[in-house]
Amino acid sequence: MKTDVCSSVSSLIIIPCLNEAKHIEPLIEKLDPALEELNARIVVADGGSTDGTREIVARISENDSRVILLDNPRRLQSAAINLAVNTFGRDYEYFIRIDAHGDYPDDYCQRLVEEAELTEADSVVVAMETVGFGIFQKATAFAQNSKLGNGGSKHREGAEGHWTDHGHHALMRVNAFDTVGGYDETFSHNEDAELDYRLKKAGFGIWMTDKTRMIYYPRSSVKTLFRQYLGYGRGRAKNILKHGNLPKLRQMLPLAVVPVFIGAFLAVLNWIAVIPFSLWAIACVGYGFWMAVGQRNPYGPLAAFSAMVMHFAWSAGFWMELLSFRNRKVS
Repeated sequence: MKTDVCSSVSSLIIIPCLNEAKHIEPLIEKLDPALEELNARIVVADGGSTDGTREIVARISENDSRVILLDNPRRLQSAAINLAVNTFGRDYEYFIRIDAHGDYPDDYCQRLVEEAELTEADSVVVAMETVGFGIFQKATAFAQNSKLGNGGSKHREGAEGHWTDHGHHALMRVNAFDTVGGYDETFSHNEDAELDYRLKKAGFGIWMTDKTRMIYYPRSSVKTLFRQYLGYGRGRAKNILKHGNLPKLRQMLPLAVVPVFIGAFLAVLNWIAVIPFSLWAIACVGYGFWMAVGQRNPYGPLAAFSAMVMHFAWSAGFWMELLSFRNRKVS
């Protein structure tokens, strides 16, 4: 049944996806109660799937007109949200962003709308609980749920409901989204933090809810984890170059990883050069063993390795983007 808070508003549920045949149908089924309770419609913005995702969504759409398949030729998640809001958003007060490769409580969308109505927030963001299955994925999840991997980020660790500057995007007022111009589609990563900066600058409020959260499944290999965090680093650098806002201390510390790694090669001239890199490696491994003992989790040492991959990739991506920008200016 609809709650009083939710009954007077309507919501557009947007699922950006690419090759999610294994997940898309169960996800849409889980969201089915929200369609009725929130006067909602689901838009699956597909970036050109070739694994049968499009056929699955088309079949569901034939039986339920509230589910729509939308082509996303630019493929990026930011472009998918922009396109869906521009196409259908005028008929809805809120849109809810759902990541296809994640999991959600049964009442996830309902809780988001209730929080938006009760707090009058323009954006409601959530914490992420990272869960893994294989050995490397479990270790990466352990790292991402700890300060070693997230640096104390509130939207990674969770916290009591509070006003914030940034969090994992969940719900947003269509009017606020349109007012600031939506996502910047030149960002393939960190587009959410970039948009949050503009929202705050324009005077809109972002509420971190403690009434619900999403479950995130991390990358399951070193290669894909490295590539993901390389993109995160580049996105953070683009954010700084665009707005001039300095990163927080927890984000600045990993920036030193690549410089100290490069500096370690100077050990052929003086052994002291290897000390900074060694201290970072020892600190990560030591923290991993401390987590293993303190939390009785055998994945602690491997979580330290995952964290080192994330730190190095993030740092490398940041410096790559910064140097690339400088080269473009010179040209």
